[in-house]
Amino acid sequence: MTTPILVLGGPTASGKTALAIELARRLDGEIVGADSVQVYRGFDIGSAKPSANELGGVKHHLLDVLDPDEEIDAMRFAALADAAIDAISARGKVAIVAGGTGLWIRALVRGLVDLPPVDPGIRTRIEAEVALEGPTASHARLAEVDPVAASAIHPNDALRIVRALEVHAQTGEPLGELRARHALGGHRRPTLFLALEPPLDLLTLRIDARVDAMVAAGFLDEVKRLRERYGPGVRALGSVGYREWMAHLDGQLDHDAALAAVKTATRTYARRQRNWFRSELGVDARHVSPDELVAHQYDRIARHLGR
Repeated sequence: MTTPILVLGGPTASGKTALAIELARRLDGEIVGADSVQVYRGFDIGSAKPSANELGGVKHHLLDVLDPDEEIDAMRFAALADAAIDAISARGKVAIVAGGTGLWIRALVRGLVDLPPVDPGIRTRIEAEVALEGPTASHARLAEVDPVAASAIHPNDALRIVRALEVHAQTGEPLGELRARHALGGHRRPTLFLALEPPLDLLTLRIDARVDAMVAAGFLDEVKRLRERYGPGVRALGSVGYREWMAHLDGQLDHDAALAAVKTATRTYARRQRNWFRSELGVDARHVSPDELVAHQYDRIARHLGR
């Protein structure tokens, strides 16, 4: 795989999408999304999916490619992204990968860590334990044996908690450390990996303003429609923002409490993303704003992409 790519990572509300669109226009490029919610049809407002008006004719891959009841993991994402990048290159365009799902980006850039296949007996046992004690308690138990993995997994994400505990039970090693060692490997493609790292106080203001705009645009109605069509069990309805409005619909939170919870959860998620990209190996440069990144890196980006 010799096609050079540009990767733009960073936390939610840091300006990745707008930056990717600007660079795609300047460099005759197309965008490949790396967002674990934007891949789903119908998850538009709450995922901050760029509209056709925002894209302004720039082609954006891996938006709306799955129904919400379909499953996707890092391996499947990497395969879809590889196909998109190859097609972009075949058209003589350049590929700009942009998103905040760090593990997906790592899978595309470096490949996935070689883990043992699922042991049905171990998985069944751990799933039963998590169901009995609850995901929050299981997350605390995971943090004792694998603090790196636990820091990247939400305490309510039972699926990922089970997988991390399962790998530890199978190998005797923390999944977080296995992935960290794997990250020392080389890139699968020539990659220029840049990250946005805005100050936390600025990021908080942007997140709060974005959530308010989402609510005004009909975020809650979107959650209602998705719940009615696909049921409450689809995984994406457990993602940040959606799960808080789901709790409101279940009568657990009133509207104002749910709105506050969405903002708090989004800020927490953004801090985890920021920490991920700050610690991720292979990031060539980090900048606090899109304007700063363009000012300092544009010539380097253009050279890397052959423009």
